[in-house]
Amino acid sequence: MKFISSRVANGSGISFSEAILNCIPEDGGMYVPIFDESLANWIFYMNGQTSFQSIAGTLTSALIKDEFSPIICETIATKAFPFSPELKQLDDNLFALELFHGPTGCYKDFAISYFASCLENILIMKDKTATILAVTNGETGACIVEALKNKTRLKAVLLYTKESMRKIDSSCLIENGGNILAVEVNGTEEQCFEVVRQILKDKEFSAQYNLTLANSVNIGRILPMIFPYIYAFTRLKNKTCGDIFYSMDAGNYGNLVSGLYAWKSSLPVNGFITNCTDSLFLDSFGKCKILDGTTPEGKKDATDPANPKNLERLESVFNTNSLLLKGLVFPSIVTEKDKVQACKEAYEKYGYFLDMQSSLAYGAALKQSDTIMDQDGSVVLIARNHPGLAETEIKHILGKSVKLPESIKKLYEKENDKNIIEPDIKSVKKLLKMYF
Repeated sequence: MKFISSRVANGSGISFSEAILNCIPEDGGMYVPIFDESLANWIFYMNGQTSFQSIAGTLTSALIKDEFSPIICETIATKAFPFSPELKQLDDNLFALELFHGPTGCYKDFAISYFASCLENILIMKDKTATILAVTNGETGACIVEALKNKTRLKAVLLYTKESMRKIDSSCLIENGGNILAVEVNGTEEQCFEVVRQILKDKEFSAQYNLTLANSVNIGRILPMIFPYIYAFTRLKNKTCGDIFYSMDAGNYGNLVSGLYAWKSSLPVNGFITNCTDSLFLDSFGKCKILDGTTPEGKKDATDPANPKNLERLESVFNTNSLLLKGLVFPSIVTEKDKVQACKEAYEKYGYFLDMQSSLAYGAALKQSDTIMDQDGSVVLIARNHPGLAETEIKHILGKSVKLPESIKKLYEKENDKNIIEPDIKSVKKLLKMYF
């Protein structure tokens, strides 16, 4: 598989290694895969006994076989995934694909752990090192810390927003011989994003420290999220005879894009349900429309490296046939009241706790029930985060508490950091020069 900028109509593309290391094309677009073969034979061969590790290793080999040997592909998957998603059946036609069984209880574990495992192997083969630059107020930082354990070629600079510093195992910190430099920035998230943007504009400095990003601008964060969809299908195919729909919170559209990439890889799926946003909504005919689709090429802003959205990737899937968008993506208007009611219904009907993003997904699915039932369909809710991460909101809605496992809870305990810097590029550059 090769990768090409979302703003290029055709071309030979670049390798996965190049795309993951140099994660933003020069033209300001986003790297997207060139699908040159079907994975149908692999997908239908797998079954409910096939482990998630095997699924990830096999599909890694199938997708990027020109770069990595089957042994390396298996190594990447084995090291990335000592954990697995779980598919829970809630009723005859409703399932929850739980993506919170990684070390931090956050769905990002799957993407970041795989990204780190791939990048570590690439760096070993190239005899290089790299540094991840990331803004976080909790979840992303926790995922990166866990993913970088025992990595020898990868380091990370974590910029925590004001008063959001979380506890990190002291052995992971760079001042103690680890590979994590964690600092609190005396500023807002947007100020931290701006620091990252300015640093990346300094091409010479970025190259000196081989800086890269672990957010969803990096295709290495998007590609592995194909695997949970295929995992779900291997568990579903003997439980349902009807159509299959996946429902998810829109977020920054990364999970939706990954689902569509799974579909382009020949995953049997009949539609993706999500909530409407300002950029993904219903047109006057009640069909899906992407706002970016109205912006002519050449007039689009460059991709924001610090806080990306995946609308451009979403649009690129449907470039050749816009009717596919209207027949494959089903947005629903989900209000705050709808979200709260969906959270209540999941608990009252199934005794199942949903975090707020998963409640949006369930609310969207409820709005599409006529479409689903007309096709004798089953719905798979993408349950992103452990409900314990939304304990306050859930207790307010349901009057019931849902606790995080202690192993996860300790990762989110706040900590007062002595190393506080101002939100400016000079402060971050100074730290990089001091520790790297």
